[in-house]
Amino acid sequence: MVQLLTEYAQARQDQKLSQAAVAERAGLSRMAVQKMESGASDPRLSTLIVLARALGMELMLVPSALRQDLEAFARSGGRTLGQPAGVDAPASIIDDLLSTSAKR
Repeated sequence: MVQLLTEYAQARQDQKLSQAAVAERAGLSRMAVQKMESGASDPRLSTLIVLARALGMELMLVPSALRQDLEAFARSGGRTLGQPAGVDAPASIIDDLLSTSAKR
């Protein structure tokens, strides 16, 4: 939970949003956001989902048994294991997602 809240706070700062701005988007008080970021409160899953969406993100629950493989997949740029890198490699899912979001 601590890592999730740390990553959330980093995403908020990367987007140059104040706690008050995120709180307003999420329908929460600034104090509630401050308490979550400082670790003074233990938010419900539904609150974390609302906060993620306020930052344009989605919260994804991953079974523990799949976490290592999923992290490796993400670090590889979405390429499957054993797939060649470089010019001849097909576009990764990450490339597809980035090009799709750029078209919006």
